[in-house]
Amino acid sequence: MGRLFVITLEGNIYSCKYCKTHFGLADHIMSKSFQCKHGKAYLFDKVMNVTLGEKEERMMLTGMHTVVDIFCVGCGSIVGWKYEAAQEKDQKYKEGRFILERFKILGPDGSNYSILQDAQLGRSDTDEP
Repeated sequence: MGRLFVITLEGNIYSCKYCKTHFGLADHIMSKSFQCKHGKAYLFDKVMNVTLGEKEERMMLTGMHTVVDIFCVGCGSIVGWKYEAAQEKDQKYKEGRFILERFKILGPDGSNYSILQDAQLGRSDTDEP
């Protein structure tokens, strides 16, 4: 394996909760109203310091999507997914965008996120149990 290059960001940074690798800036967030199986998730228009998994079709609450899981380049933890394609016209805006699961990242102030904060919300964006 080659040398690992990690981009260091400045500003209001979201980072890996395990190794502190930077993923994106608060300015890159398109929406904070997404859900995943661990609670809240944020839609980013761009992220860095991630690697992509294999493409797969997933049925989500908003319909069928082609997605790839995204992994932290620092520690290899899965931190969310990237939307490659959406079947429904009203979901096309997600294509090329990234979901970071709030439970797996640190906020700009270093805050961690607890599943208990969302215990009352119920279902996730994916239909997995």
